[in-house]
Amino acid sequence: MLKVYNTASASKEVFKPIQAGKVTMYVCGPTVYNYIHVGNARSSIAFDTIRRYLIYRGYQVNFVSNFTDVDDKIINRAQEEGVSEKEIADKYIKAFYADTKPLNILPATTRTKATDVIDDIIAFIADLIDKGYAYESSGDVYFRVRKAKNYTALVHESLDDLETGASGRLDDGALALKEDPLDFALWKNEPRHVIKWQSPWGQGRPGWHIECSVMSTKYLGDTIDIHGGGIDLVFPHHTDEIAQSEAHTGKTFVHYWLHNGFVNVNNEKMSKSLGNFTTVHDLLASYDDPQVIRYFMSATHYRRPINYSADELDRAKVELDRIRQAYQRLAHASKTVGADAEITDNLAVIEKNFVTAMDDDFNVANALSAVFELVKLANSYADSGRSKQDSADAILAILSQLMGVFGIDLQANAAARPLPDNVSQLLAARKQARIDKDWAASDRLRDQIHALGYLVKDLPDGQHTEKA
Repeated sequence: MLKVYNTASASKEVFKPIQAGKVTMYVCGPTVYNYIHVGNARSSIAFDTIRRYLIYRGYQVNFVSNFTDVDDKIINRAQEEGVSEKEIADKYIKAFYADTKPLNILPATTRTKATDVIDDIIAFIADLIDKGYAYESSGDVYFRVRKAKNYTALVHESLDDLETGASGRLDDGALALKEDPLDFALWKNEPRHVIKWQSPWGQGRPGWHIECSVMSTKYLGDTIDIHGGGIDLVFPHHTDEIAQSEAHTGKTFVHYWLHNGFVNVNNEKMSKSLGNFTTVHDLLASYDDPQVIRYFMSATHYRRPINYSADELDRAKVELDRIRQAYQRLAHASKTVGADAEITDNLAVIEKNFVTAMDDDFNVANALSAVFELVKLANSYADSGRSKQDSADAILAILSQLMGVFGIDLQANAAARPLPDNVSQLLAARKQARIDKDWAASDRLRDQIHALGYLVKDLPDGQHTEKA
């Protein structure tokens, strides 16, 4: 029974989709004015892993995400570079696809842009005005927060606390346009010669929060199963989404709110001011194995913060290589015809443990414990000298399937990274030398393997090899 942690209730809840066997899921995408950073990648990978697990459990997932392609940051970047806002957005949308493809992130069922739904946004806002939830002020349109039902449900703070924070963030000019400091912009008057659209309230552009409400209801319906994003989006973005969406439709907007944790860099919050801001574009250019990056980010529970560092990435590489090598060793081991009942029983237990872990709010740490039990089984079966084809195939299929939940393609990796015959022969000789306790021969063979471009590591489940 799948349980997920719902930010709205601050507790784990049994997951019951609106329609049996189907899941509607919306995840906030990036503002496309620069290359995505590792924090953006963390959110994309976290919810891709959740999506993959839902698919593994048999659900049909309708996954919608967006690009914010009209925003002050985009306008500023366009003016700095002397190009149009569309050119900036198109450049970094293209970069998003280029940078997420190596991380094996599944394409969204629908990936839409704010500029694709301007007419829908205007109609949505007009409806809110007609219902008394919004008002025009000098060409801007604002949402009346105090008219919303239970506005603080997601953030778990009082309106008074939120008002104090809002007042401190606004200058006198912004406050003068609002009926209340808490009110937020649905439409922004735009007097500059920048990207804008004609509306009933003059020329302008949408506020940030409105686009996700419009896209979610347009492509997934008035009520959806899961809405995801970074923990920094709880307030004001997702709080405002709930208010405007439920005012518009009169229905519950989202049943389960899921939020991923931050990314720290070397134990410090990532920020440009600290000089530790890392884009995925630069990381991919400097690191030759994107699947290690994927595994590193998938292997931490989505609600926990991730500490990104070179050492942590190296640790992830060691773990992933153990899994890859176990797959390769069993794939290339000699086998006889038939199956082992004991292996079938072991696989059933391991799969059950994996599902139990992931059903507990996607507990990837415990799920990976089950994966490494499978790795141990693969290695021991490869070394047994009595492996049978059907059982070996079953181990490989399940290992591939479980790692597929984490976005790791072991079959492609096995085809791409076979060990040369001379390296395999030296490894076999070294294994025998260690069994014979001939440590001098073991060291000599290790050096020979290293000279051929491979490192050997002795781990509890045996020797493991990786490119030097």
